[in-house]
Amino acid sequence: MEAVFSLSAAWIARSPALLAFGGDSAIELVSAVVVLRRFRVLSQEADAEERAAKFAGGLLFALAACVVLASILSLLGHIEPRPSVLGISVLVVAAIAMPLLAQQKRRLSAATGSAALRADAAESAVCGYLAWIALVGLVVNATWGVKWADPVAALTLLPLIVREGIEAMKGKPCCER
Repeated sequence: MEAVFSLSAAWIARSPALLAFGGDSAIELVSAVVVLRRFRVLSQEADAEERAAKFAGGLLFALAACVVLASILSLLGHIEPRPSVLGISVLVVAAIAMPLLAQQKRRLSAATGSAALRADAAESAVCGYLAWIALVGLVVNATWGVKWADPVAALTLLPLIVREGIEAMKGKPCCER
């Protein structure tokens, strides 16, 4: 639901921050399916866990590319972000819920030693951070009409996305840094 609502709001508002957030939600959904598959399918392959973690990390890099593209298009004037009450509402809920979900996933990762679940927890945390940052951009745009606040807010998250992607690609369980 989060991905559908945020991507719909992004389309209507032409918001790079909402697009990035919705993209993250969609990527997180794919990552959760990968992790679920990893736990449901008993695999004798020694590198199955590492492959699942690397796949989840690759999804974070795909998200970073989406953020850059949408933000550049907006900053160059090809896309003009508009205020979105639906987008702000979705972001408020996600900003509160996603950090709590990430915390639970990290606990499960530590208990199971799952690198794939750790990567998925990182994606949930990124989703929460993205929600807060995107929320700032959307509120500034809606309140004061500052169009560049939306794409700048989206770009602010890039270092975190890339760092978490690198960590996930390493395939380490939760508590090894």
